[in-house]
Amino acid sequence: MSNYHNRAIVLKQRPNGEIQEGDLVMEERPVREPGEGEVVAQILWLSLDPYMRPRMNDAKGYMDPIGIDEPITGESVARVVESRSDKLKVGDLITCYSGWQEYVTFPAEAPMVYKIHQKDGVPLQTYLGVAGMPGRTGYCGLTYVGKPKAGETVVVSAASGPVGTVVGQTAKTNGCRVVGIAGGPEKCSYVVDELGFDACVDYKAGNLEADLKAACPDGIDIYYENVGGDVTRAVAPLLNPGARVPICGYVSAYNAKSTDKVETPFDILKRLDPVPEHRFFLVTEWQDKHQEITDILTSRIASGQIKYRETVAEGLENAVEAFKGMLKGKNFGKQLVHIAD
Repeated sequence: MSNYHNRAIVLKQRPNGEIQEGDLVMEERPVREPGEGEVVAQILWLSLDPYMRPRMNDAKGYMDPIGIDEPITGESVARVVESRSDKLKVGDLITCYSGWQEYVTFPAEAPMVYKIHQKDGVPLQTYLGVAGMPGRTGYCGLTYVGKPKAGETVVVSAASGPVGTVVGQTAKTNGCRVVGIAGGPEKCSYVVDELGFDACVDYKAGNLEADLKAACPDGIDIYYENVGGDVTRAVAPLLNPGARVPICGYVSAYNAKSTDKVETPFDILKRLDPVPEHRFFLVTEWQDKHQEITDILTSRIASGQIKYRETVAEGLENAVEAFKGMLKGKNFGKQLVHIAD
C-alpha cells in the first residue's frame, strides 16, 4: 500500500432525479502500488461534464453505468509521481480517465491516456475544455457530422459552454452565419461580443420560438444539439431541406426520474417531413485523430482565434455542488475542479 493520502467521490446510491444528499459521498481510498508497466498519477484538474449524470443511472446506454461504491467517472489532467513504465516517466503531464479522486494507479498503456505536449499560451486546464474532449467533440461533430458550408446558418445550443464555444467559432472560420442559444443576457452578450457569433437567443427570456425565428431569417442548415426539450422543439420548424443535426447530448433530460417519459431530440426530429439528417455521435469515433485535432485547437487557442470561459471549483470536496450547478446551467463556460498544482 502506498503512502499517498487519497480522497475519492464515490457513487453510494443511484440518484432518483436530481442528485440528493447521500448519493455521492467522499471517502478515503487507498492508492495501489504500481505494478510492472504501471504508474501512479496525482490529479491536478478534474473535468465535470454532463455525460456523467446518465452514467449514474442503472441503465445501459452508450457507456456502462458507474458501479455502486466506484469513483464517479471523469477525465483529468494529472502528473505522474511514480512510474514502472518506459512509456511515462515521473513528472510527465497527462490526460487520463482517473475518476473523481486525488490519485490513481493505472497501466501506462491504458486506452485514453495521452501525454500533454503543452503549448505556450495554452493553460493546462484547457486540455480538459476547449482543447480537450469537449473541444474535440465540438470540432468533430460540426466538421464530420454537420459538414458546414460557407453561407449556411449554424445554430448551437449551450453556446457559451466548451462544446458550443468551439462549434460556433469553428463554424465562423468556415464562413457560416452562427446563432447561439444560451441562458441569460450575460451569456448571450458574451457569445456575440467575445466569441463573435452573429446572434444569440436567450432561452430564459420567454420568447424562444419568436426570437430564434428572428435570428434565423433564412432558416437553419445545421443544428448542433446539446440540450433537447423546448430548445429542439423551437429549432425543428426552422430546419431547411437538407439540414443536418449532430446530436451530442440533451442535458435538459439528464435529471429526469424516468427516461421512458422523456421526449428526446430523435422523437421531435422524426415527426418532421422531410426528416432531417440526424444522428447521435461520440467523439471516440475519431480517436485516431486525437493528436491532430488537439493540435488544431491548441494552435487556435494560442493565437487567440478560439476564446473561452471557465468556472473553477477549488478542491475535490466542492465537486458535487459544482456538478449539480452545472446541470442547471449555473456555470459559465467549462466547469472544472482544481485539485492540486
